[in-house]
Parts: sequence; C-alpha cells; structure tokens
Amino acid sequence: MSESSVTKGAVKRLVWLVVIAAIFSGIIGLASVYGGTTAATKATWTPKLGLDLQGGTQIILSPLLASGETISPENLAQAVNIIRQRVDGTGVSEAQINTQGNNNIVVSIPGTPDDNTLKLIRSSATLDFRPVILASAGAATSVGSPSSSATPSPSAAAPVPVATSTANPTDGSDLNWVSSDLLAKYNALDCSTQFREPGQIDDSAKPMITCSSDKSEKYILGPIEVKGTNIASAAAVTKTNSAGASTNEWVINLSFDAAGTTSFGKVTERLFPLTSPRNRFAVTLDGYVITAPSTNAVISNGSAEISGNFTKASSRDLANQLKYGSLPISFEVQSQENISATLGSSQLASGLLAGGIGLLLVIIYSIFQYRGLAVVTIGSLTVAAVLVYLAIDFLSWRQGYRLSLAGVAGLIVAIGITADSFIVYFERVRDELRDGRPLNAAVEQGWKRAVRTILVSDGVSLLAAVVLYVLTVGNVRGFAFTLGLTTIIDLIVVALFTHPMLQLLAQTKFFSSGHAWSGFDSKVLAVTSFVSRRKFEIAPAISAPAAGKSAKEAQKRQTIAERKAQQAQTEINGATQSGDN
Repeated sequence: MSESSVTKGAVKRLVWLVVIAAIFSGIIGLASVYGGTTAATKATWTPKLGLDLQGGTQIILSPLLASGETISPENLAQAVNIIRQRVDGTGVSEAQINTQGNNNIVVSIPGTPDDNTLKLIRSSATLDFRPVILASAGAATSVGSPSSSATPSPSAAAPVPVATSTANPTDGSDLNWVSSDLLAKYNALDCSTQFREPGQIDDSAKPMITCSSDKSEKYILGPIEVKGTNIASAAAVTKTNSAGASTNEWVINLSFDAAGTTSFGKVTERLFPLTSPRNRFAVTLDGYVITAPSTNAVISNGSAEISGNFTKASSRDLANQLKYGSLPISFEVQSQENISATLGSSQLASGLLAGGIGLLLVIIYSIFQYRGLAVVTIGSLTVAAVLVYLAIDFLSWRQGYRLSLAGVAGLIVAIGITADSFIVYFERVRDELRDGRPLNAAVEQGWKRAVRTILVSDGVSLLAAVVLYVLTVGNVRGFAFTLGLTTIIDLIVVALFTHPMLQLLAQTKFFSSGHAWSGFDSKVLAVTSFVSRRKFEIAPAISAPAAGKSAKEAQKRQTIAERKAQQAQTEINGATQSGDN
C-alpha cells in the first residue's frame, strides 16, 4: 500500500470522527436554542444528574387494606417491581424504589418528575377491562326518562335515556344493569368535579360510573371481564400496511396470557355486533378510563391492536399504563416531598478529582514508557472524553438519562479501557519493528494483530456491562450503562483516531528515524542501524553492553521479553559452540 493511499485513508477516518462529533454537537446546540421550553424538547450542554447528586422527589405509598388484613412480602415485592417498571418505562433513570417496613413503598425520583411519571406512580389501583354500557360528554346533563331505547353520541349533552326492565342482566353489556338511580347519578355527573375518593375501590361484579382520565367523557361501565394481570405485553409501534411497510400511524400492540386470551375472545365476540357505545371495551386505571376503543373484530388469538390519533409520546404512555398498570394491591399516596441530594456536588467533585488523578497517572506513564507516542495517548483520551460527554448529554436530553456517582465510577474505569487499547497497539507495532519491518509496515501489521486483541478485550467488558445492566437495578445499572457506553466509544476512538494518527506519524522523520524520544528508539528495540529512512536493520543477536556502561545498566533498558530472547539466544549459541567442538 502506497504512502499516499495510507495518508488518504487515515485522513478520511479522522474526518469521519470530526463529522460524528460535529453532528452531535450541532443537534444539541440547535436544540438548546430552538428546542422550546420543555425538558423533552430543549437540550442543555450539561447532563442531568442522578438522585444522589441532585436530589429529587420522594413519594411514600401505603397499601389500602381492610381491617385486620395484611400485605404479603410477595405482593409487596411484586408491587415494587411493577412500579419500578412503570418509572423506567417513562425514560427516568437512576430512580430508587424500595420498601419501608412491612407495608410501605418509597419511590425516589431524581430531579422534578413530569406529570405523566407522577401519574403512573400515584395510579396504584389495579388495571381492569370493563364493557361500556353508556358514554357521553363529561359535563352534567338533566335527568332523563328511562323509557326510550335511543342513545346519543358521546359528544351529545342531552339526557341519555336507556331501556331498562326488572330482568337480571345476562352479560356485562346488558342494559338491565342500568337502574333509574344509576342513570340519574350518571346524568348528574360532572367530570370536572371531584367525584371519586382517593384510593376508592370499586366492586368488580357491579357496574360503575366514571370518567375518562382527561375528564372529557363519562361512562357507565359493566362488571370487570378481563383483569390487567392477564396482559402479557403492550408496545407502542408504527402500524404496517398490507404490503408490510411501516406507516406514520402509531398504535399499541396488546397481547394476553392464556386466561386473558380466552376471556378477551369471548368479550369481543359479544361486543363486535353491538352498536356504539356498547361495542367499546374500556380500560380503567385507578377507577378512571384511560382508553375505551371500539371492537372492530372478534379477537380470539389474544393479540389486539389499539389505534386512534396517537402520537409517539401518547402511544408510549398508554402502552406503559397497560403493561405496568396492574398491581397486586391498591396503594394510596401517604406523602410526597422534595428531597435534597444525598451526596451533592462535593462528592461529585471528589469523583471527578479521582478521575483526573487517574488520567494524569496514565499520561505520566505514557510519557515515560512511550515518549513521543504520548501525543497519541493524550489525543485518544481527549477524543474519547469529548465523545462520551456528547453521548451522555444527548441521552440525558432525549432519553432522560441521569448521571449518578456510580455512573461517574464507570467513566473512570473507562480510562483504563482506553489506555489498554493503545498499549496493546503500541506493543504490537514494537514487536513488528523487532522482526525487522519498516515503521510503515510495522504500523499496518501491528494494527492487524492488535485489533483482534482489542475487540476481544472490549467484548468482554461490554458483555460484563450488559449482564450487570440486565440483572441489576438502581445505581449498579448506572455503572453498567456508562461502562458499556465507554467501551463502545473506545472502539470508535481506536479505529477512527488512534490507528490513523499512528499511520500519519509513521511518515514523519522524527518517528520513522527511530529517534530516542519517538517511542521507537532503536537502542531500546535492539536495533543496531537503519538501512534507510524508514527501515530498521535488526541485530542477529543482542550485542554486548556499550563501552562505559555496565551490563546491569544495559539490562535495565530491556523488557522482560527482550531478556528472555537474549537468554534463549545465549543458550542457542552455547549449544552451537558445543556441537562445533
């Protein structure tokens, strides 16, 4: 490979590195100026901090128990897990969800949580599916007569008369559930008022009157027919058309377990022939309807799709409510208060100081061991630091990531990962020089040998980070996340900066001539002379100490590998001489 092609390839990779950094910087910069005022749209140049460094909001949940009733440790642990999934599903990281005593759950969220997150935490009643019997606009109406069978549209403000009789209801959608008293209460209901007590528990076998969570619609709902615990999964996705191509319409894919599949199939078989609003199936959370879609088909396979005028954010919120809405027991908010940082800025400063000391020691070692090559070391560490900072800042803005002290520890560990990569590379190049290759060829061959070792080493680190992230919670996940992120960035830096920089430096006279301060000192590498400007001639054996220098001093300049090579060569020479004699 010619020098010009090597130079072009190296410059091209460096340009790509600059482009990547410029893209992230530009996105963050534009979003910080034109991103609006909300945290979801406006970026900043400072990453968000975790609970231990910034403080946040603490909510204590207490179970709603009848007199003499207790909550089992299993149910409490299940509730903690569901609430943790709810919070994680909103994009909030570094939250802490723990038990307090034998009953309470303490939820600590960094910073100031948004309304959706607080709503998910406070909405601690079970999630249920009930058929819609009546639906109309959320404002109060005058009391109507129950003699007519006509029902207005949900947006109508007129009274809603319903045909009733004294017969017992035959199913959850039967109009006979609606008595005159129930209809009167329904017509009098104004969703803008407080009509439910906090933590109110409804009879699962009877109809209920309630409103949608946005207070725009009110309902009479039949008994519970499917429980939220029967939901297997719920995910917000873009809808695909008949050709299999993705559209811009956001929907929620919902699936049930075996019991839920059977129950849901029976309900949709009954609802599908009915007219609106009785063909609708409402989902209630904490007694409020979070969605009430119409039934457009009989669904017997346990997989349903909820469509509507969803955005990406609204579909994700609804999917989280469906997936993580069902708790084994109802809770009420006992208290909510702001909490201060448990560690604060002084601990953050101490962590950064520790990282700075570690970085300084790596630089000193690099200068002592590799002389001029230290410029590549310092450059690699600087580039890695910039990319890591931009990545964390971007994820903090777009995904709600928060940097905790455990995350800072992961960043400090990354210094060693990056240092390990360039040490492996430098030593491979030195080995090639000892074999007699010119510096340009040694750099290319050394890279081929080093990149395999670097990939294996970083692969092990990344695997450890993934395992930690999947199997742990809380601060340990913060450490695992930054460890995995920095490992990936290390691969980018080595490929797009360290290697091309060494290719360019190998073409300069200072490095190619084997200068004593280049890091490729011919004396240290047991090179006796230079055949040409970029070619080393290797001595067939380790020469005797130079005049005026003791053997001990010469030995100090050798590495362990060189000493072993010298010992082996001595033994070979001795055996040869014995054979000649």
